[in-house]
Amino acid sequence: MAKNEVATMDSFNLVTLMNSDLAEAIAEELDGLGNLPYDKVKIPSGGGLAFEIPGDDEDNPESSTELVGVILFHHAINGYWKEKFSGGNEKPDCSSFDGKTGMVSETGEVRNCVDCPFNQFGSDEDGRGKACKNLHRIYLLREDNPVPLIISLPPTSLKYMRDYIGKRILLKGMRCYDAITKITLKKEKNAGGIAYSRAVFTFAGKLKPEQAAEAKAMADTIKQQDKNIDIENSDYETAGEAVTNEGFMDIPEGTQENLPFN
Repeated sequence: MAKNEVATMDSFNLVTLMNSDLAEAIAEELDGLGNLPYDKVKIPSGGGLAFEIPGDDEDNPESSTELVGVILFHHAINGYWKEKFSGGNEKPDCSSFDGKTGMVSETGEVRNCVDCPFNQFGSDEDGRGKACKNLHRIYLLREDNPVPLIISLPPTSLKYMRDYIGKRILLKGMRCYDAITKITLKKEKNAGGIAYSRAVFTFAGKLKPEQAAEAKAMADTIKQQDKNIDIENSDYETAGEAVTNEGFMDIPEGTQENLPFN
């Protein structure tokens, strides 16, 4: 194998919604009920090292220290709520599905996220973070499961995702949907000594060409049909608690001006 050649993982069993029989069954059984729902996973608070994954019993989620699969698609999302978190799944008063252009739900007004006063540091009630919450949404397709997980990635993890995609994926001649990625968690502390969890991305192998083609086809479908999956308060809720500025907006010094994907 050449020095820069990437090993193909033959044992990864990729199953997608592009399967004709499965797609037909979904279309028939969910007719009138809406789209197939995706489970959401969040980065835990307080330096936790395990993900909570929704399972068959909604009151007893599964716990895992790693998520392994194919990143089909990823994009920025922003959400602004006038009122503080109250424990429900309230939709934001203003939301953006690309981190660039937001829309006020009540009036339909379109806002430029870069210039919006609620998207500036110091605009929240504590004067430390942003009133508008910034995340990055990842669609991860795991082995033997045709339904992607949606992972809500906070700003403290974006630098590491950027480095992984840039150095381990793009410079190797691949796209995210060509690769098998492992996501784990690492405990860090901010300048104030507050512990938080950030994502660690590891390259686990390359899909076979026919699998990569199928993954790309599903990625294209997500881009066209599923990118605008509702943003809810639960996207910013971690381990049963309302997310604080410590977990999301107190980004380590020197990284604020270099956040990727903007």
